[in-house]
Amino acid sequence: MTQSDVVIDIQNLSVTFNRGRKPVKAVNGVSLQVRAGEVVALLGESGSGKSVTMRSLLRMHPKGTTIDGSMSVAGREVTGLSTRELGNLRGAVVSMVFQEPRLALDPVYTLGRQIEETIMRHEKISRSAAAARSLALFEKVRIPSPERRLQNYPHEMSGGMLQRSMIAMALACNPKVLLADEPTTALDATVQIQILLLIRELQKEYGLSVIFVTHDIGVAAEVADRIAVMYAGRVVEEGRVEDIIREPKHPYTKGLLGARVELANGRDRLITIPGAPPDLANMPPGCAFAPRCAQVSEPCLTEVPALVAAGRAGRVACLLYG
Repeated sequence: MTQSDVVIDIQNLSVTFNRGRKPVKAVNGVSLQVRAGEVVALLGESGSGKSVTMRSLLRMHPKGTTIDGSMSVAGREVTGLSTRELGNLRGAVVSMVFQEPRLALDPVYTLGRQIEETIMRHEKISRSAAAARSLALFEKVRIPSPERRLQNYPHEMSGGMLQRSMIAMALACNPKVLLADEPTTALDATVQIQILLLIRELQKEYGLSVIFVTHDIGVAAEVADRIAVMYAGRVVEEGRVEDIIREPKHPYTKGLLGARVELANGRDRLITIPGAPPDLANMPPGCAFAPRCAQVSEPCLTEVPALVAAGRAGRVACLLYG
């Protein structure tokens, strides 16, 4: 990967939430790069740091949060941007599709009005021109009766149609980067597949670089080019989708693959990962996965494994490798 190809460059990112009695280090030393036109899925259990990592690119954390490391998007360093500069970045360069659009959209304005305001915030354009583009976007994301739907309020739309509206809003100003935070979690299976196919189709059409957060390895395999597996605030394995699926290296990745429902056919029970993720405010020494790992050895209890090259184009943080 040459530096000129890189659109998202995260280096040694750490995010600490300082509210409460003890600081919580939700992300701890994450480094990740995304090329132009590439989709990278962040995969892991709830609390592994996926969404925190992604939202850091827009600095969408509460006051009192400490962010260390470097993050650049399209050549711009994000960590030092002012509030005004962040406003210019959000929507125009980096857009986000949230997990629950009903909470992300304003309930007192129509969907058309919200998309128009987004366009007019970043471009010198008339409201009539913004309205015409809003209509074209609704047609692009295949919302039926788009003229009428633009006049709807968020509560008047179904979950699937509302998520399509959120995707339309995210694409309104032709961003270079799309961040998708589990956008299909609240949808039924049929609508989920439709949204995944739509995101992948639009990603290719617009040439977007995408970070897609999910806890479902099947979804990651469907939509991504590469997968970064996260556990307890760290990337523990990274590689191309086909390599992760066929030859997972980290014991945690193997556990995620073994727990898939489709592999349970003919078995009485799913193979599960024992135990629970660690308390991020009281991290154990050594490898965070060691208490749950079937391949644990004595060094795992004291040494934090580094992310090292493994396989054809992957990396893994495990003392079993290097």
